[in-house]
Amino acid sequence: MARIPYPDIERSEIAPLADRIRAERGGKILNLYRMLLHSPPAAAGWLTFLTAIRQKCSLPPHLRELVIMRIAVLNAAEYEFQAHLPIAREERVSDAQIQALRTGDLKPFEERERAALAYAEAMTRSIRVPDEVFAAVRRQFDDRGIVELTATVGAYNLVSRFLEALQVDHE
Repeated sequence: MARIPYPDIERSEIAPLADRIRAERGGKILNLYRMLLHSPPAAAGWLTFLTAIRQKCSLPPHLRELVIMRIAVLNAAEYEFQAHLPIAREERVSDAQIQALRTGDLKPFEERERAALAYAEAMTRSIRVPDEVFAAVRRQFDDRGIVELTATVGAYNLVSRFLEALQVDHE
């Protein structure tokens, strides 16, 4: 059960933003966004940032989902993992890869995916990325790709920390 109640999203000061969230997120408002609506400025900024990460960046969608799901595992954020599982499957992430994300076994992944996952793990566990981990990412991604990968890892660490701190309920 969530640590604080979800707000009434039909309140006049929230309703326009709730409508925007529905429009940008497939017609529904997930509990994550319901919780964020306690603070319309935070919810609006979050929506803009996460929409950019998920829909406007050039990071390949399957790679983005691998990274997001690994972060969810590292942060014990099952809500996040389950929310991204259908997206990962749409992006053709295999069952073996999904299981490997849970265990940390990088064998089922290609070199580029392994580099991104190791980078996500370093950023998540220790914040500072060792030179050899960054060098592997550098060999696989251009400057834009590195920035987008880094922003994705940072964003989804934020998501999992928010979800877990407030114990946001699964849908």
